Amino acid sequence: MANTEQLIMQRLGETGIRYSAGRKALIRALSKADGPRSAAELYEDLGRTIPLSSLYRSLAILDKTEVLSPHHGVKGVTRYELAEWLTGHHHHLVCISCGTVDDITPPPDLEADLESVVKSLTSSGRFFPRGHALEIEGICSECA
Repeated sequence: MANTEQLIMQRLGETGIRYSAGRKALIRALSKADGPRSAAELYEDLGRTIPLSSLYRSLAILDKTEVLSPHHGVKGVTRYELAEWLTGHHHHLVCISCGTVDDITPPPDLEADLESVVKSLTSSGRFFPRGHALEIEGICSECA
């Protein structure tokens, strides 16, 4: 976690943004989460210690500086997680009933197959992929 925070402090410093105590708490909450979290979930995770307006401002700033990745999911709820440059490449399982999102990292051979599919789908030369994300929608065991 210390290395992650140093990288984030450096990124924010490059853009003249302060790594405040509230932002640190938000980063720590996201680091502990098992998948992307909504603003409401983060507000609860943080024990309502950060004013909701400050939480939304921090989410917007951390999104703009590419420290966070937003995921626009079920029922229009945006969930946030640390950007892949901090955590590594992964994909998601999304419950269409409750909105829970779990991170999954496929084995290297399956990830290579996904890369092959991306290359095949974009081989026309009219689109140049920078990455990919797979979200598998279904029903989690809690909702089943």
